[in-house]
Amino acid sequence: MKLAKLAGAGMTALVMSLSAHAAYPDKQVQYIIPFTAGGESDYVARLQSEVFRSKYKQSMVVVNRPGAGGGLVWAQLNSLPADGYTIAGVNLPHIVLQPLEGSVSYKTEDITPVYFYHFTPDAIVVPASSPIKSYEDLIKAAKEKPGMVSFAGSGSMSANHMAHERLDKLAGIKTTYVPFKGTGDLIASVMGGHVNAAMTYLPMAVQQKGNMRLLAVASEKRHPAFPDAPTFKELGLNWVDGAYRGIAVPKGTPREVQQQVSNMMGELNRDPESRKKLVDGGYDLVDVGLEEMPDFLARRSKQYLEDAKNAGLLK
Repeated sequence: MKLAKLAGAGMTALVMSLSAHAAYPDKQVQYIIPFTAGGESDYVARLQSEVFRSKYKQSMVVVNRPGAGGGLVWAQLNSLPADGYTIAGVNLPHIVLQPLEGSVSYKTEDITPVYFYHFTPDAIVVPASSPIKSYEDLIKAAKEKPGMVSFAGSGSMSANHMAHERLDKLAGIKTTYVPFKGTGDLIASVMGGHVNAAMTYLPMAVQQKGNMRLLAVASEKRHPAFPDAPTFKELGLNWVDGAYRGIAVPKGTPREVQQQVSNMMGELNRDPESRKKLVDGGYDLVDVGLEEMPDFLARRSKQYLEDAKNAGLLK
């Protein structure tokens, strides 16, 4: 009789837990961005919070907690409440490559992504005043003087770093990668002629249009703001990629709650007004939900590890 009562109590608790999330989200959501305000992750999170408030009549509070290139938050993620009301921004390739450096206190398998909503396509830019007028000019210069053409990029073992290594391999060239702490330093160095080019993202090219020239972009198709700038695919390179951004939850979050968070983020990502703002700004929207996540992560991780090996960063 006692066992029956305990089983009944357990079933009641489970039903109550599921019922509590039946109307998810029905209270405030804390959305932790592991980077400073003003970057791509922060910008999109604040757009999403506006759509969230309008759609669900609740508040989504965006909190910036920068540190260790995102690693500070990701190392603490599994100690946060696992109820679906605390979520964190998560980036690829960061969560795959950072642990390989040994400078963070989390492992890739510690992170539980439930949705990816966009990627910022890899892009090559040069100053508007550069004698390099096209992708072909860049490749010609690199082949004439191996190792002398330099690319600025944000960080080491980052999306920019891996994109640089991919370019060298696919184009059959050897160039020099110069890592910078952030976009501000990168822009100043490119404009000042301290480096020949930058391996960056399309949104930065959009923001710097007029100051910089876009040579090529890793999108499926050309961006309307740059009708003359070809895609890498048009140039004969099998390359549609960039830095992916999404949402992760603590590992202890029940599967049904993970699904609810994933569904909710999908709804936010389908908002027509915010989609237009993002597409115009150079963001490529994707819709990778919980069910697709294992295959997606496996494919992306394989590519990142290959890029890291090409860079000589892995044995």
